[in-house]
Amino acid sequence: MFWADELAASVTGPQVVNDSKTPSGTVHVGSLRGPVILDVIARALRARGLPTTLLYGVDDLDPMDAQALLTPDAVERSMGVPLANVPDPADDGHASYARHFAQRFIDTFDRLGIRPDVTYWMSDLYRSGQMDRWIRVALDRAAVVREVYARVANVRHPAEWHPLSVICESCGRIGTTIVTAWDPERGTVAYECRRDLVTWATGCGHAGETSPFGGHAKLPFNVDWAAKWSEFGVTIEPNGKDLGTRGGARDRSEALAREVFDREPPVNLVYEFLNIGGRKMSTSRGTGAAATEIAEVVPPEQLRLLFLRPRPNQAISFDPDGTDAIPRLFDESDRLAAATAGLDVRGELPADAAHVFAATLVDPAADPAAEAALHRPPFGHLALLVQVPGVDVVERMTAEKGSALTERERALLDERVAAARAWLATYAPDRVRVAVQASLPPAVADLDPDQREFLAALAARLDADDVAWTGESLQNEIFTAARDRELAPGRAFAALYAAFLGQASGPRAGWLLASLERDFVSRRLGEAAEAGTLDA
Repeated sequence: MFWADELAASVTGPQVVNDSKTPSGTVHVGSLRGPVILDVIARALRARGLPTTLLYGVDDLDPMDAQALLTPDAVERSMGVPLANVPDPADDGHASYARHFAQRFIDTFDRLGIRPDVTYWMSDLYRSGQMDRWIRVALDRAAVVREVYARVANVRHPAEWHPLSVICESCGRIGTTIVTAWDPERGTVAYECRRDLVTWATGCGHAGETSPFGGHAKLPFNVDWAAKWSEFGVTIEPNGKDLGTRGGARDRSEALAREVFDREPPVNLVYEFLNIGGRKMSTSRGTGAAATEIAEVVPPEQLRLLFLRPRPNQAISFDPDGTDAIPRLFDESDRLAAATAGLDVRGELPADAAHVFAATLVDPAADPAAEAALHRPPFGHLALLVQVPGVDVVERMTAEKGSALTERERALLDERVAAARAWLATYAPDRVRVAVQASLPPAVADLDPDQREFLAALAARLDADDVAWTGESLQNEIFTAARDRELAPGRAFAALYAAFLGQASGPRAGWLLASLERDFVSRRLGEAAEAGTLDA
């Protein structure tokens, strides 16, 4: 059973699925794993007929802190200030630093088919008074909160510590304040803005008394998380591996939910990280490709697949820069589509391949069988075609399909052509950027007799009418011709690259030839086979 269906089968009644993000800088593509996973869970719940609400929140009242300081996006003079109160660093019309980065990230959701029923901003919730009752409960039970921290996480706070951070009335910082007393009768707290409370920001030294309600303060992360579960009635909330360690944030928040807010915590599903170049991606550290940038290159179906091909508890390795990672993602998508369509597929596939393919579709109402049956031009083939002058890609794909493209197939082709061009302009390795030479390149003069004989033999094979003009078919013909001539594959491919590109290496040769006109390939192979020297 597909993992999301397993989870959906384990619960009953109405469900509220939640996720949230602290916008501490440019949001990397790995941060999309959570929203994609939650979207798939919501779809599985709805498929079972369970009323489901999908929430997405932004923790924008958190301070600009030590983690934010590590990213180039940070505004150092605002360290300790709530992210909702820090100016937009790009000055591009957003109300704050938080709104700038969070909204740019959320803007990627719709094209991925992720459509939360409610998107909330914690600064709005606190300022509206919606969180006031939970602040009061936490302050009334401060001793219980301190005991939970000590027992679950071995974090010990002094008896004067209360689970709240006030926005300093003097300097506007929230990350440098500590609440030292709570007067429930008057509804006020005493607080201090300490100069040395944290290492990444300096408090102003102000001490005062204020109301903690109406957006003047916020609960610390673990307490705030547990309070949100009560406020929204959250029943399912997965989280990343970093929050799920023993005694970590999830353990603390679950204990706080039970012992402070008197409710059972939501069902959890811990998911692993996406690593780029072998390193964990980090929003706060500014490492990894930005979600908005990747979304401009990788279409939604394949971007969803990136996060859904492995089970949530498996780490993902993805390095788009200078590699074939993106073409491989398309190839895997096409293999899943072929398997869903009932075709024979080489190589290993997940046991739930059809479920994975269906989960990658942007429209949850789409028919997976109909989508799988569409003509899906190989991405690597398109990446070559768009570099060959004079090629009509639509005409070529129509010929390869053997019939006119449907409206949906034409849209799919346009999407992939745009992705191929974007990939070539950004992440593609140099070896796949090709320029087919209009005339016989000088490099063929360096070919030895065995390589020229191979080219002649290949030309003869390709003249046969029954040879399909596809990348896979031509790749097989190249290997067969090389084997028949007892020529090492590396030398065979080098001969082809010399003949067509004038260089020693290039993209997959079968797909290179398939991108060219049949007559041109035949003519060029013959010319190269006969050219013993530049003068030949």
